[in-house]
Amino acid sequence: MKHYKLDPNQIRPLATGHGHCVVSDMVAVEGKPVGYMYRDEPEDAEDSGWRFFAGNESDAYIDNPKHFSLLDVNVVANFDETIIPLLNSPVGAEFDKEEGGDTFYDANE
Repeated sequence: MKHYKLDPNQIRPLATGHGHCVVSDMVAVEGKPVGYMYRDEPEDAEDSGWRFFAGNESDAYIDNPKHFSLLDVNVVANFDETIIPLLNSPVGAEFDKEEGGDTFYDANE
């Protein structure tokens, strides 16, 4: 069983109603900020399409599905509030952060 960085009683309603997402354990378990995020075509009605990473995961790390969790987008917003202004971006959106920075830039530009 995974032990997430935040306990359920620490989760505040910051970005509710977006659905589920896939998040790297570097964010959800280790507590690193989101460094890279993109929105894929949702797989079902509950999937937001959002995928969140710390940004420094190796290919081997990414290739192991055990390193990811399916969580509500609101939970990820509680790990890193800087994602919130971007959550209404369309499918195909992709954002990156400068290493050690707080601001995302459009990775498609």
